[in-house]
Amino acid sequence: MGTSLQMLGGQITAFAVLYQAWEMTGSTLMTGMVGLVVAVPTILFGFLGGILADTRDRRGLMLLANLGAVIATLLLVGQWLTGLASAALLLVLAATQAGCVALGQPARKATIQDILPRDQLAAGIALTHAAFQAAMLGGPAIAGFVAGIWGVAGCYAAVVAALLLAFAGLAALPQTRQASGSENLPDRLVAGLRAVLTRPVLRGALLADLAAMLLAMPIALFPALNKTHFGGSPETLGLFLSAIAAGGIIAMLMSGMVTRASRLGAIQLAAAATWGLALAVTGLASSGWLALLCLVVAGAADTIAVMARGAIVQLSSTPELRGRIMAAEQIVGVAAPQAGNFRAGSMAMFMPPGAAVAFGGIMCAIAVAGIAWTHPGLSGFRADNTSKWRG
Repeated sequence: MGTSLQMLGGQITAFAVLYQAWEMTGSTLMTGMVGLVVAVPTILFGFLGGILADTRDRRGLMLLANLGAVIATLLLVGQWLTGLASAALLLVLAATQAGCVALGQPARKATIQDILPRDQLAAGIALTHAAFQAAMLGGPAIAGFVAGIWGVAGCYAAVVAALLLAFAGLAALPQTRQASGSENLPDRLVAGLRAVLTRPVLRGALLADLAAMLLAMPIALFPALNKTHFGGSPETLGLFLSAIAAGGIIAMLMSGMVTRASRLGAIQLAAAATWGLALAVTGLASSGWLALLCLVVAGAADTIAVMARGAIVQLSSTPELRGRIMAAEQIVGVAAPQAGNFRAGSMAMFMPPGAAVAFGGIMCAIAVAGIAWTHPGLSGFRADNTSKWRG
């Protein structure tokens, strides 16, 4: 419940920052810059959070990170209410909040194995992702409604409320005393990176997700697409964000087919390619409603890919490196989409927004095919024989 409230707050924040940046500048480059600025602290604090998750109490780390996110969000409220809002200040505060959230994310993911038996890990990951999809579905819709009445300050205030409520859920988690370890911080970081880079299944799973997010993430272009198809109102902008989540919810209804499947690698690759192809059609669609329908398909494919990837990473991780491997997964899953948004916003400076979305989707499908060819171990990964994939 604590992390679900955090995720809801994160989705409302994403909407509010994107909407404020668009209203202040009307520039796709600026909406893409939001993604780039958020990606940097996500990477840096994600790695630090992964190291701390392997050496410190994970519950305490999550509570500390949530406190930092509350303070950063209060500053976002203040910058709007005091009339001090500027593009530079918005980027700084958005980056600060992202860094605080990133610090606690590896601990949250690593805790799944602390509280669930091994045969329920895939289902637990699916449940966690269901909460994320619910936040994606409800967050933008709530944010669009609130922004239409109280403006972006109302959105930020709602985020503060969600994060404050999250404390109760996080505090209920068990304490986890991690071994302090003899390595220094750089050595711990190198050990985690080595584990990801030298294990083909882990490397391939993260590369496939990196290709999907970096090459095809379209969210920075949603304000421009919304203006093209629906005139630019905040309520319909929320529909673009919620459409992806709606597809995710549909996929979650069939999550048992994924969590009980053995060929998780093949499922991830197929779903990642489908995500790219659905976005290619989204960009080429002449109707706004057709574009939204394609986003529903893309959201379903992305959810299936994330569920499969999460199970692969958890099942392929050794306990002593789990936090750092979760940090690498988080960076790919959170920072890569932000960097992908910057790519999308930059491309739209030189081509129509729809063409930029379509081009990214096609490149994603091609890249996933290449990863499948160069990482046969990923497509052959079986959940019922994980010991052979840990070396």
